[in-house]
Amino acid sequence: MIIVDDLALPLADTVTLLQTIRSSSRFPDVSVLVRTSADNLDVAREALAAFAVFGYLIGSTLERAACTELFQNAVLVHEQAADLRATDRGLEKILQTSNKFAELTKIEDFADAVLHDLSDLLGLPNDGLICISEVLNNGQTELFAISAAGRCTTLLNQPASGFDEVMQHVMLQAMHDKRTVHANNMTALYFPGDGTRCLIAVICNTHVLNHIEQRLLHVFGSTASIGLTNILLVTRLHNYAYYDTLTKLPNRERLREILDETLQKPVGLPTTLALIDIDHFAETNDTLGHKFGDQLLLAVATRLQSRLGHHLIVARVSGDTFAVLGDDNQVTPEAIFAQFERPFSIAAQQVQLSATVGLMRLAEHNGRGAEALKNAQIALKRAKLQQRAGHLYFSRSMGIDISERVNMMHALREAFEERQLYVVYQPQIDMLTRTAVGAEALLRWCNEGVMISPARFIPIAEYSGLIIELGEWVLRQACLETVRLKRRGFDHFMISINVSQVQFRHPQFLSMLKRTLSDTEASPHCIELEITESMAMEDPDALTALLNQITATGVSIAIDDFGTGFSSMSHLQKLNVDRLKIDRAFVTEITESARGSSIAEAIIQLGRNLDLDVIAEGVENERQATILSELGCAYGQGYLYAMPLTSDELDEWLQQHAQPAPH
Repeated sequence: MIIVDDLALPLADTVTLLQTIRSSSRFPDVSVLVRTSADNLDVAREALAAFAVFGYLIGSTLERAACTELFQNAVLVHEQAADLRATDRGLEKILQTSNKFAELTKIEDFADAVLHDLSDLLGLPNDGLICISEVLNNGQTELFAISAAGRCTTLLNQPASGFDEVMQHVMLQAMHDKRTVHANNMTALYFPGDGTRCLIAVICNTHVLNHIEQRLLHVFGSTASIGLTNILLVTRLHNYAYYDTLTKLPNRERLREILDETLQKPVGLPTTLALIDIDHFAETNDTLGHKFGDQLLLAVATRLQSRLGHHLIVARVSGDTFAVLGDDNQVTPEAIFAQFERPFSIAAQQVQLSATVGLMRLAEHNGRGAEALKNAQIALKRAKLQQRAGHLYFSRSMGIDISERVNMMHALREAFEERQLYVVYQPQIDMLTRTAVGAEALLRWCNEGVMISPARFIPIAEYSGLIIELGEWVLRQACLETVRLKRRGFDHFMISINVSQVQFRHPQFLSMLKRTLSDTEASPHCIELEITESMAMEDPDALTALLNQITATGVSIAIDDFGTGFSSMSHLQKLNVDRLKIDRAFVTEITESARGSSIAEAIIQLGRNLDLDVIAEGVENERQATILSELGCAYGQGYLYAMPLTSDELDEWLQQHAQPAPH
């Protein structure tokens, strides 16, 4: 707008007019021209200096050329001022948008904000869509609509391949050229992401965008790209934290959150949580390779997701363990096992799998998600112990058992640290002379006057790792006992010590044994280590090397509970052992059945063939002792001869049952 004021009017009226114009928001861009005479020019400029007069028309007769030039300049300045104001308004909106982007954490919310603010910036109806690029399994890139408005609402969550050809062309050109593309009635903006994904925004135009709007789009695009990079980074970190990178399923932490949300909802459909552990997956993975194993896990995840029901939640909670959460009627052992009836086709191979399942009914749970997950894990462990390819539902008694085990674990550690544990010795007898030749060291725990069975606390010590310290302490006590007995004249009295599988597998076991022998100055020939038959048969080659190193120290080796496992005679023949110990179950059977002595007799004969001593444990009566002696068993141990004795009691007992070696 241009206003021309003629100072032929009183000057005061002109001042009033300009005050009104400049104070009104209706005339933000008005340019004022004042006509005056040359004589009044200086007076007019002084009086009107505060009102930003654009120019003065001087003289009574106006020249056309001068007026045209002045008017053109005024129009140009007016347009530039309007452009500046439009740019300022646009930049202010972009600044507000930028602040909004900084508060968003979800890509869908970001896309909605971009679509809305783009329309607002350009003064257009909210009519368009936002697509994100995704790399498909075949390596191709596809665009999917994650936000839509106006006429494009029906395209939400659809692939761009289903859009009309014009829109597809504009979007693909923007993505390929990595720039904004303008068409007759739409504009496609390219927002670079994190190198693997980008956003394409399409807005439907109601007019051709002018140069100011196009410049604002460029600034908006730069600002939005920074916001997109931040959103994708947050999304990636969120996915790493809450989703499995291989299967893209929720991970353990996300499942815990989902369980919390489920447990906090009003009571609805009965819900079950199932943990599915693939049987023997580690062996398959080791044999066929980790890449094959990953493909197998993906196949399992896909089948569980596609076949169990769309309303269920499937998660991967550990290496080969999946979780399924949903309606009681859908999450059942039968439904889960049905998914493993058909083999999985991996790399042209048919792989038959089985699974073990632990289940937890949420209706029976009052705690949080982490506790529900732990209870399902307890049920799974119990199921794996009982039978592979089986299942168990969690019961409160299982939780009580676990609680008792944890309490016992803490109590056992405390008892060990406060020296409440002690060692007793059960004598081992030469069955012909009835004289003591050695003893077995046995660990005992009396807790507040109540004896705790080793069958209860030893497995807990093994599970907690405390068995390493306990085992070393028992070995040290036994060594010290042999030294004490040697001073009493019993130079060849041997003490046997049970060695846990956990101890035996420990990489420092051999060095610990040597160190203990050295520290106590015990004679190695007075120490015998007892290992179970199952330990002897596990990885025989590695065991053979370790046994050779142990026997090189002078320490003897016995195989405990012999006959309860399935020993390979070829492996047993290679092992550097000194004695077989007949399990008490076969000693008991000697007098209880017509064929009761057959297993004991076979072990004794085997020992004779392999030139190994044989000792029977659990000898409780003379009838058993007589039969064993007749079968050729040289040594025995049991209540018939002596109960387990403390060190002082062993002294007293030996005075009657053993003769010290002559000096």
